[in-house]
Amino acid sequence: MELRLKERLGRKFDEEIRFFKGWMDGPKRVGAILPTSSVTARRMASVIDTSSGLPVLELGPGTGIITKAILERGVRPENLVSIEYSTDFYQHLVKTFPGANFINGDAFDLERTLGEWKDKTFDSVISAIPLLSFPMEKRIALLEDLLGRMPAGRPFVQITYGPVSPIVARPDRYQIKHFDFVVRNIPPAQLWIYSRG
Repeated sequence: MELRLKERLGRKFDEEIRFFKGWMDGPKRVGAILPTSSVTARRMASVIDTSSGLPVLELGPGTGIITKAILERGVRPENLVSIEYSTDFYQHLVKTFPGANFINGDAFDLERTLGEWKDKTFDSVISAIPLLSFPMEKRIALLEDLLGRMPAGRPFVQITYGPVSPIVARPDRYQIKHFDFVVRNIPPAQLWIYSRG
């Protein structure tokens, strides 16, 4: 029992060191100073409809805490497509989650980055990209691209650490819903859902 606890704490420490190193190497590409909590990750993954049979798209998986929650939700590894910008995080993810489809690339250039997945329809999108680090026009363009890759009404979930939606309202083009405020996350996290139709 004690050995198992030491191993778990050791893995958590390794994960936080890896995350902090990623943050130091590129603070604009990593949106927080600590990895997302498992509570937040499970809440984000809760929107997935595992009965749809469609793949799930994850953006900015980082160390894989949200990836783990997506797989625990019941998504088969081969039905998960995950885009990570950092090569270090990407290499860690490939080793940690065999069978899942990880892509080392830019989520803001989906047509090129998705490769063989570019014409697929996704059940939902789970994102931890630090949107506040990018201009609003890029955020809106990304959102609209993503909404076009899902059935009408399916959600794009975004985590952010700001007090308001990281994407401005355009009621004629998409809907925004505040999904949750997770205090058990450091820093506390806001979850937003975007959808169309």
